[in-house]
Amino acid sequence: MGESLERLNQNLSRMEDLSKRLVAALSARKPGDAGLEGPGQDLMLKAGMAIWQEALTNPAKLMERQVQYWSQTLTQYMDLQKELAQGHFVLPAGDTPPEDRRFSNPLWQTHPYFNAIKTQYLISAEVMRNAVEELEGLSPRDKRRVEFFAGQIIDLFAPTNYLATNPDALEKAVQTEGESLVKGLENLVRDLEARHGELLPVLADPTAFQVGQNIATAKGSVVFRNRMIEVIQYAPTTPTVHQTPLVMFPPWINKFYILDLKPQNSLIQWIVDQGYTLFVVSWKNPDASYAETGFETYIEEGYLKAIDVACAITGEDQVNAIGYCVAGTTLALTLALKAKRGQARVKSATFFTTLTDFADQGEFTPFLDGNFVDAIERQVAAEGYLDSHYMSKTFSYLRAKDLVYGPAVRSYMMGEPPPAFDLLFWNGDSTNLPGKMTVQYLRGLCQDNGFAGDGFDLMGEKLHVSDVTLPICAIACENDHIAAWKDSFRGIVQMGSKDKTFILSESGHIAGIVNPPSKKKYGHWQGPEPIGTPDGWKARAAYHEGSWWPYWEKWLAARAGAMVAARMPGSESHPSLGPAPGTFVTEKLSG
Repeated sequence: MGESLERLNQNLSRMEDLSKRLVAALSARKPGDAGLEGPGQDLMLKAGMAIWQEALTNPAKLMERQVQYWSQTLTQYMDLQKELAQGHFVLPAGDTPPEDRRFSNPLWQTHPYFNAIKTQYLISAEVMRNAVEELEGLSPRDKRRVEFFAGQIIDLFAPTNYLATNPDALEKAVQTEGESLVKGLENLVRDLEARHGELLPVLADPTAFQVGQNIATAKGSVVFRNRMIEVIQYAPTTPTVHQTPLVMFPPWINKFYILDLKPQNSLIQWIVDQGYTLFVVSWKNPDASYAETGFETYIEEGYLKAIDVACAITGEDQVNAIGYCVAGTTLALTLALKAKRGQARVKSATFFTTLTDFADQGEFTPFLDGNFVDAIERQVAAEGYLDSHYMSKTFSYLRAKDLVYGPAVRSYMMGEPPPAFDLLFWNGDSTNLPGKMTVQYLRGLCQDNGFAGDGFDLMGEKLHVSDVTLPICAIACENDHIAAWKDSFRGIVQMGSKDKTFILSESGHIAGIVNPPSKKKYGHWQGPEPIGTPDGWKARAAYHEGSWWPYWEKWLAARAGAMVAARMPGSESHPSLGPAPGTFVTEKLSG
């Protein structure tokens, strides 16, 4: 008993020291632009007016909703009183959504205190969702924004997020005599200090992985470098390769090694093993000196230069190209530009989870309204770039339960260290975006939908998605919350190509792409030419078990020429500048 008391006192003393560090870390936070922190006053005013209008014109509806809420709450209270008066507590049947992992602890079901809190939360959440869903007098866009922020409030106030109402955290605190709370506070202070007062949980152990050692290990050499890119040519693993080289453009919001996490799920390694000369672009992580870097620079010094390098090294006149996410969007812009100029150095293009028609902005709608984009424009005007923190925060809050509150509970209340998970490590290794390119993307593509609308002015040309006329293959993902598959499909339909293939993979933005055949995990749909509506196409398409990679590779092989002797990385004009994965990918963010 004495030993336990001493340990408890030690933990309390440690918490006092950590509390001082916590205050210091919070005070280091610089005040940010209010437009980046939450909904603008315009949305609050519109929502308030809509609620007031509803109360005036249809008070019966409002009262009906309130009476229903009171009835559910009182029924819950009376049932609980009855059970407790009888000296026992019986679990209400089917009172928790089966997919809600937050309430997996048996005490949420069997303990009257926790069950009452959980049930009341679920009732309140449902009433709030219904109230927002039934709200009239808002445009569809504003309605979607209100629904998003209402969902954020619901997630924030989940009882699992607070120590006094989280049985897992309380049990562990008792079992460890307060040690878990001390470790949790240490984790909280660590994250706040690392982010200068900004709170966003670290998702993966930053010490568990080293790029080039236990992730991003495919063999190759950097064969070109300028201020925008390193071009990596991967070493062949087959005696012969397809004649036409393949150039891959990953997104520059994160780093390219999502496609080479480990040998078992490396798309880069798998492509090389199928007999292709593969070049992959690794993008520079920009700072304030890149403030005036726009799509023009990404195309001239990135896309066109990488294609030239691949052709110069292999001696070929054409390449096949791959673009992933925003790099796919920019690949489409590049192809439209080349078509306008009568250039044909790209034989075919593959698009991974790529948007070219932004008419429906899906789950990003709340982040693309005028108030938020205005704030981003002010931010990049002041700093010269959009700090990676803002992109990480945006993507995390699209899946707040899984990427914010769940990790926060495990780290800060349970005192658990972040897991050694390569995918989450990559997710945290994000990059900045240049100021000019950020505004071009948000204003010209997302808000104005120029590429699929009246045309996107770039480099002296007015580019349209219909200008893309070469053979294309597009892979979209069924549960993609970043580039929704139906939106991707719409853009592909509008392309001017006569040779189009569309593949729909199961799962999301990452898992649907990084889906090796060996895992036999997610299936895919393949089939008819992408015309008409997305749902109509899917109804006609055939579902296949397993990865889409082999099907795509057959499509690519038919456009990759005859087999020739394997090519080692580099050439006399492009000697090796160092081994893969290069230097750009390991550069650390400043600040």
